Amino acid sequence: MPVTHAEAMTTEPFALEREPHGRLVLIAADGSRHEGVVPVRAFPIAAAQEGLSMVDGDGREVAWVPSLAAVPAALRALIEEELASREFTPVIERILEVSTFSTPSVWTVDTDRGTTSFVLKAEEDIRRLPDGALWISDSHGIAFVVRDRRALDRKSRRVLGRFL
Repeated sequence: MPVTHAEAMTTEPFALEREPHGRLVLIAADGSRHEGVVPVRAFPIAAAQEGLSMVDGDGREVAWVPSLAAVPAALRALIEEELASREFTPVIERILEVSTFSTPSVWTVDTDRGTTSFVLKAEEDIRRLPDGALWISDSHGIAFVVRDRRALDRKSRRVLGRFL
């Protein structure tokens, strides 16, 4: 059964459903169907819940969602499920150990996806974001996020302070 949404759209209302192979199908207000659509965040770190584009298989935007929070729960669940399957940005919850306070250094951290280690090549690979957030890129290009460095435990804040 399609899930519809009208309130937060700057474009016409649309419905979403999953086809038998698991891909999303967007049904526009005029009845046209767009198979294989994917949600793409406009600002994945700085404003993850604001500005979301529904893009078809050719990369064309077929719908725009200004605020995910305003989307009805059933539709939001489909969109968030699809985003989770495509996005891999572990959130650092605690810094357990850093091999050295110069770079390159090996960091061992607890994330929302478990404990892991990565190599920080240079201090420039830690970027400050609004509201105390940080974007940390490892030597392989994998991005880690600290949602709010002020909310980390004291040891983690001290380690970060040496690199910022």
